[in-house]
Amino acid sequence: MKLGVLVSGNGTNLQALIDAQADGKLAPGELAIVISNNPEAPALARATAAKLPAEVVDHRGLERPEFEDRMLALLAAQGVEGVILAGFMRVLSPHFIERFPLRILNTHPSLLPAFPGRDAVGQALAHGVKVTGVTIHFVDTSLDGGPIIAQDPVPVFEGDDADRLHSRIQSAEHRLLPEVVQRLAAGKLSCQGRTVRRAE
Repeated sequence: MKLGVLVSGNGTNLQALIDAQADGKLAPGELAIVISNNPEAPALARATAAKLPAEVVDHRGLERPEFEDRMLALLAAQGVEGVILAGFMRVLSPHFIERFPLRILNTHPSLLPAFPGRDAVGQALAHGVKVTGVTIHFVDTSLDGGPIIAQDPVPVFEGDDADRLHSRIQSAEHRLLPEVVQRLAAGKLSCQGRTVRRAE
């Protein structure tokens, strides 16, 4: 399965996927293209260093249908069948999502359904939770509300600030995301209602 990765920022989750591919741990998945809505995203340099096509579709000044159509055209040109949102900070419309039914994954830095949306780490600290974590889920038309595929808990320690907690959450993301992407590519994920089944 050829995979497209959408990014907006630093690209540490993208790097985890690049490293997993180099180690043969994404097969039969294959990273085919990286697209960013942010021309300044450091993730683009990571893609270029890995010799992956790196494209920019700047959302600024574009209506959402045109923005998404430009991304869809780039994905189609590479034969992409699955899409990974790796720190992509734009909400996708049904127009985009329906092109890849149950083939768009997102990683979110909380144990959903707790703390959806922006600043999930800050939300967790503000609520005083003792455990947070990472969730990998299918993308649907809700905000961080698609069927949950996998979760990994991360403890919140006394004295944690957002940077320390986020760093531990990222470590969990970097372990979990490549595993889930490989399962998607291998056809080992199915969904019945909101329940995701993972075949061995």
